[in-house]
Amino acid sequence: MGKTKKTGISATFGPRYGANVRKKWRLIMENQKGGTLKCPRCETKGSINRVSTGIWHCKKCNAKFTGGAYNTQTPRGAESFRIAKRKQRELETIEE
Repeated sequence: MGKTKKTGISATFGPRYGANVRKKWRLIMENQKGGTLKCPRCETKGSINRVSTGIWHCKKCNAKFTGGAYNTQTPRGAESFRIAKRKQRELETIEE
């Protein structure tokens, strides 16, 4: 039997907790620790901290906003934002 290589941030768990749990945890931690989360107000990467479940705080612009438990934006929230922007554009074209 050949050796297998443990990779990623979840390698510290070894064979414990199951493959799916380790994969989900790895994705969440890489997203938060990698600094890929952007502030929706100032668009700065790496300045976001999670205050509690679904509440986020930007250190640079001091903005506090809601989002998902492990990400700053949920798919449903992004969809609502797109719909609101589209409705606003439609109203602006009607007024002109």
